[in-house]
Amino acid sequence: MRALVVEELLPDYAGCKIKDLPMPEPGPGEVRIKVKAAAVNFPDLMQTRGEHQHKPSIPFVGGMELAGDVDALGEGVTGFAIGDPVVSGGRGGFAEYAILPAVALRKKPANFSYSEAAGYPVCYLTAYVAFSRIGMVQPGEWVLVHGAAGGVGLAAVDYAKLLGAKVIAASASDEKLAIIEREYDVDATVNVTRGFRERVKELTGGKGADVIYDPVGGDVFDESVRCIAFGGRILSIGFTSGRLPVLPVNIALIKGFSVMGVRAGEYGRQNPAKGRENNEAIWKLAEEGKVKPRVDAEYPLSEWRDAFETLAQRKVVGKTIIRPDL
Repeated sequence: MRALVVEELLPDYAGCKIKDLPMPEPGPGEVRIKVKAAAVNFPDLMQTRGEHQHKPSIPFVGGMELAGDVDALGEGVTGFAIGDPVVSGGRGGFAEYAILPAVALRKKPANFSYSEAAGYPVCYLTAYVAFSRIGMVQPGEWVLVHGAAGGVGLAAVDYAKLLGAKVIAASASDEKLAIIEREYDVDATVNVTRGFRERVKELTGGKGADVIYDPVGGDVFDESVRCIAFGGRILSIGFTSGRLPVLPVNIALIKGFSVMGVRAGEYGRQNPAKGRENNEAIWKLAEEGKVKPRVDAEYPLSEWRDAFETLAQRKVVGKTIIRPDL
C-alpha cells in the first residue's frame, strides 16, 4: 500500500515521503480500514517537525482523522462487517489502508460524505468541550470566534449558533468572511487586520463579548482582553499565530474575566465518562443533521504537500481532505 511516511523530523516537510509499505494485517481486536478520506490538521503539520506535544516514534504515518470502509477484521472483533463505512480518530489516515482498534471506530453517519465524516470529530469535539463543558455558553450571549474560517473556528461558529448564541466571526480575510456570511447564520463578522476591539464593543452595546474563542493567540489575544465583557470567558484553544501571549493579570482583575484552556482530548482523558458523553453528543448532532461541517478542498495522496500548504498558508475555509482513493 502507499502511505505518507514521516522518516525524519525536518522543516518544510523534508522528512516526509510517499512509500510503498507491506499491507498491514489486523491483530486481535483490530480492524483494517480502506481509507477513503483523511483530514489535515495543524498537529499533522507540526508533527512532521517534532513541534507538537504528541511526538510519535519515527517512522510514522500521520493523519489523525479518517473515514473509510472496513476491509478486514481481527480476531474477536464484533459489531462490524466487511464493507461497513466507518470513521475514527487516531493515526495513520495518510495511507491507502489503516489499522485501528475496533473500539476506536464508529459507523459513519449516512448523511455525511466520507470527507465530511473525516473532517468532523476533532473540530466539533473541541467546540463542544469549549462551549458546553468549559465555557458554558448560554443562549443570547455574544460569542466572538477568532480564526473563524479554519476547521476549528468554523465548527465553533456552527455549534455556538446551535446553542442560541449571537456569533461574531473573526478572520483576517474579507473573502473568507464573505463565505461564512453566505453559508452560516452569523450575526456579524469582523476583519482582525483592521482591529476589532471597538467593533466588538459596538456590536455588543458597549459591554464586550461574553465568550471569546481563541485558537490564534498572539496579537489577537492581546486585543481580545480589551473587548471581553465583565465576568466573561476567554477560551484559549491554541496559538496558530506562533506567539504565546502573556496576560497582564491586573486587566483580568479589573474586568473580572477568566482565561480557560481547552484541550478536548485531554479533557476526555482526565474525565473518561464525560469524554464518552462528549463523543456521543457530537455524533448525535451529526446523525440528526444539526451541524454542517464544510469541506473546502480534496487532494489525492500524491498531492499531500499542496494539501498541507492550504493550512500553512491559511487558504482553507473549513477542512482540507486527503483522499487516497483519488
